[in-house]
Amino acid sequence: DRKLYMVAGWRHEDADIEFTNRTVNFIEHCIKNGPNKPFFVYLPLSVPHIPWLPPELVKGKSKAGPRGDQVVLFDWSVGEVIKTLDKLGISGNTLVIITSDNGPREGVNGHKSAGGLRGLKGGIWEGGHRVPFIARWLGKIKAGTTSDEVVCLTDLMATCAAIVGAELPRDAGQDSYNILPALLGEQLVEPIREATVHHSGGGVFAIRQGKWKLILGTEEHGADRGPRCGAKGQLYDLSRDLGEQNNLWNKHPDIVKRLEALLKKYKEQGRSNRFR
Repeated sequence: DRKLYMVAGWRHEDADIEFTNRTVNFIEHCIKNGPNKPFFVYLPLSVPHIPWLPPELVKGKSKAGPRGDQVVLFDWSVGEVIKTLDKLGISGNTLVIITSDNGPREGVNGHKSAGGLRGLKGGIWEGGHRVPFIARWLGKIKAGTTSDEVVCLTDLMATCAAIVGAELPRDAGQDSYNILPALLGEQLVEPIREATVHHSGGGVFAIRQGKWKLILGTEEHGADRGPRCGAKGQLYDLSRDLGEQNNLWNKHPDIVKRLEALLKKYKEQGRSNRFR
């Protein structure tokens, strides 16, 4: 019963409207009281997460049910923030990033929220981890451009530090890389990240390097062995098999060994980024 976790007068359907309005007010306050002072805003919207309780502002607007209406609400929230930045004339000096913390839950009414990706929220396959990453910075990031660079949300720490010219402590940002060159569209000689590590809600580890993705275990969430799998783990060539349907574990033991060793090294170090 979600009411057990709510304070008196709480209305979940109004939460994101309130969060958005407070964000707009905060930005306006910052510019009014310190126009030359940098500010940072983290706006974690709850939509289109369950419970699906769209407010009157968007109810019925999507013609795709309550979840669709909440997607419209998300779009409204982002629009309010962007309009505020434009109105204040600071869009050329403000980086906006729109992303998500994980993949979607199961599809509803035949809608495949993860598209053609395998897996769902909490799982180790791409459907559980691959998320949109949209950046806007007028005059810095060219509109309509894309990048194939592999980035992780942990990279935002080192990236924001680089933008404001701050030096991170030697032992900070254990898995954070500065991705500003990729955002600005610079020509990269080599990948920014050596590799990317992630794991499922059940603790299954995976490591991605280039086109190769290694998964320790044969299930999506937490089992060590799956029925009739025929392999001890999973290896996919994401450049050819983004849907992770063709397990190449037994065909490329050299790649398996290399990625297992790299993951082991990261675990022992307690970090994937080198000490600064």
